[in-house]
Amino acid sequence: MKLKRVMAALTFVAAGVATANAVAVGVDPAIQPYVKTTGVSGNLSSVGSDTLANLMTLWAEAYKKEYPNVNIQIQAAGSSTAPPAITEGTANLGPMSRKMKDNELAAFEQKFGYKPTAIPVAVDALAVFVHKDNPIKHLTMEQVDAIFSSTRLCGAKADVKTWGDLGVTG
Repeated sequence: MKLKRVMAALTFVAAGVATANAVAVGVDPAIQPYVKTTGVSGNLSSVGSDTLANLMTLWAEAYKKEYPNVNIQIQAAGSSTAPPAITEGTANLGPMSRKMKDNELAAFEQKFGYKPTAIPVAVDALAVFVHKDNPIKHLTMEQVDAIFSSTRLCGAKADVKTWGDLGVTG
C-alpha cells in the first residue's frame, strides 16, 4: 500500500517537473509537501510508449536512489500496449504518447468502474526531413498532414498516397 502512495506522489512530482517550463501551474496549497517514507519495497512495472522510454528510465533511476528495494521494470513497446496492460493488471503504469482511444477507455472503465486519469508529463515534437536528392525540396504542414493523417485537419482536400499527389512526375 505504501508503494502505491509513494508512486502516486512521485507521478505528480514528475508531472509537475516535466511540464513546469511549458505551463504555469498553480499548486493547491492544501497539498502537503512530499515526505520520504520507510519500508517501501516491491515490484513496479511500466508497459507502454517507446517515446517516453528515456523519461521513464530517468524517473526509475531517481526513484531507485530513494527506494532501492523497489524493482522497477520498464517495457517500452509502444503506446498501444499500455491500455491492455493497465486494464489486464500486468502493469502498474501505462505511459502513452497519445490519448487513449474510445475502445481503450471503455475497456478500462468496464473493468474498474471509473475512467483512467491522464497526467500529461511532457510535450513531444516530430520532424519530417526531405532527402537532398528528392525533387520535392520542402513540404507544407498541409501536405505533411495529408500524408500522415486521415483527418486532414490542416486543410488538404485529399490524402496524399503517391509522390504524384505532391506533383512529382516521371
